Amino acid sequence: MGTLYIVATPIGNLEDITLRAIRILKEVAAVACEDSRVTRTLLNKYEIKTPVITYHQHSSSAEVLKRLKQGEDIALVTDAGTPGVQDPGGKLVREAIEAGITIVPIPGASAVTAALSAAGVNADAFYFLGFLPKKQGRQTLFSEMAGLDVPVVIYESPMRVGKTLKDIEQYLGNRQVVIARELTKKFEEIKEGSVEELIDKFNKQKPKGEFVLIILPA
Repeated sequence: MGTLYIVATPIGNLEDITLRAIRILKEVAAVACEDSRVTRTLLNKYEIKTPVITYHQHSSSAEVLKRLKQGEDIALVTDAGTPGVQDPGGKLVREAIEAGITIVPIPGASAVTAALSAAGVNADAFYFLGFLPKKQGRQTLFSEMAGLDVPVVIYESPMRVGKTLKDIEQYLGNRQVVIARELTKKFEEIKEGSVEELIDKFNKQKPKGEFVLIILPA
């Protein structure tokens, strides 16, 4: 049996990768990735010649598991951050565990912890929801958030962040929210404001980049 390495990759700045991750990516037989174009950019920067194979939410894990069972070591990466957090990596890991394959995490960048570390909020405990459902179950989640006394962390796209801020205002009131946008990239922005202030901001300025929203308790 081979080993499945769960390798965290940068969330923006390609320098945010560990020495251990670079070594593992060079040593394994293949790198299983969401988008080969994204992963190749990272591998090329560090002169890593390891072959890549595709694994994403619409693909089968059969090839990866077959190669692991044949004794090959495989590194699983996501397009950005830590595999298994808001991507299909968790399914592959579960199947590998059930097959008796050794799992080794190679920790590194994560948008959740990066945002919380720079937000200036009490993050001794927090509630992470990733991307909210677009329709079914969305209102229920906001109802659950209303009773929490810890920060709630969600991911959002630039196309939907305006709607999500309006939903926060509707269901949770004029809460304080920290937005972390384009983390580790050239136009990184971390800003706290009331929901009303942030809605006004993005009415005047088109949202750009991927967002982490930290909704503070009432």
